[in-house]
Amino acid sequence: MRVFGIDPGSVRTGYGCIDTDARRHHLVACGAITCPPRASLADRLEEIHTRLRGLISSSRPDCIAIENLFHARNVKSALVLGHARGVSVLAAVQAGVPIVEYTPAAIKSAIVGYGRADKRQMQQMVKLLLGLDAPPSPHDAADALAVAICHVQASGPLARLARGAQAGLPRTWRNMTPEQLARRQAP
Repeated sequence: MRVFGIDPGSVRTGYGCIDTDARRHHLVACGAITCPPRASLADRLEEIHTRLRGLISSSRPDCIAIENLFHARNVKSALVLGHARGVSVLAAVQAGVPIVEYTPAAIKSAIVGYGRADKRQMQQMVKLLLGLDAPPSPHDAADALAVAICHVQASGPLARLARGAQAGLPRTWRNMTPEQLARRQAP
């Protein structure tokens, strides 16, 4: 499975693409789309959209994972980030690829095991999970790769088992009653 992760930003948007079998992840591509900070917002949004469309088209992912908007103290920054996120979602929709979204806390928990991990911790864990010699740089690229890895972990067999346990189902087949097995096998 190939997952393309996006960390939206109005000045720098991170992207990262991985191939995975749900146990091992391999880096396909990563980087950041950097826009001149003094360029108009409209020009920056057009640049992000155009470049993301090209990157998504060339990598041909099975799924696109995007970091969801977080609560910001600065309303103006949140609105500008929302625009960057919007053109990122538009590029993904135009590619016809399924889109999933994760909050920053969910991504950090999936990668580091702690929802308030800092950028350096995230970069180091992404480096380890992908078997890289050095942490991905800039941190926006590492964040985008973390979004992609988070999706794999959130949709993998361990996550399905955990969701089953939350729904009151046993964690293993061995502990299931015949009635529970029959319900699971029913169409």
